[in-house]
Amino acid sequence: MSGNEQAEQEKAKLDGNVEGEQYSIKIKGVAKRNGLTTFLCGVAALFVAIMLLAFLPNSLYLIGVFALSASIVTMLIGWFKVREPVHSIELTKTHILYNHRHGKWALEWSNIQRVDVPKVSQGVEQINLGMVGIKIKQYEPLLKSISPRLATNLLLEQRPLLLQNNQCVGGGCYSNTLIENDTYKTSEGKIIKGIPAMLANRMSKLRAGLGFDIFISVGELDRSSEEFVGLLRECLDSVNGPSID
Repeated sequence: MSGNEQAEQEKAKLDGNVEGEQYSIKIKGVAKRNGLTTFLCGVAALFVAIMLLAFLPNSLYLIGVFALSASIVTMLIGWFKVREPVHSIELTKTHILYNHRHGKWALEWSNIQRVDVPKVSQGVEQINLGMVGIKIKQYEPLLKSISPRLATNLLLEQRPLLLQNNQCVGGGCYSNTLIENDTYKTSEGKIIKGIPAMLANRMSKLRAGLGFDIFISVGELDRSSEEFVGLLRECLDSVNGPSID
């Protein structure tokens, strides 16, 4: 099936209702694929490694140790894959739902201002960051939907993105950007404190440097970042009407 045909089917699925039941588009990330298979391969390799350690002569002992280490690493990779949610992203007629092993967040289509693939300049070239960026209108609805555990994880995961800020290319201001203020004032004047406030301040910094507030890694998608941006834009047009960039 071509990419255009897949996009048309997904858009029709989002728009359609059968017997009053609302459909949704569910995205299964590549990070989830072959998790159980990888884990079982690691288990099988572990038994082989144990047999090698038991029967190989001492002169070949290091081979058994290497095989044992490789099997343990394979098992860990498989285990982390199994722990990932079945669907990393779900698109409904009202919102985007992002699923992570540490929690989830929800974002209504009406609160999305822009979606695109973030790029940074290196000399005369524009480098794709391998992510999808979402610029939102108001932080508070997102902050209410996100779990504290996921918010904390995002603060850690998105640290490398701070280095993409053109003002911090040399790393001179990197240390200052790592610590976020635990108080945030919304555009309506409301004061937010704690982890949600730290995440809001982080999103403000990322918006200033990269133009977006929330980022989704391509590893959590089942297609390229450009194709996913196209799908999101079609959903936005379907729900909110055609937008003008």
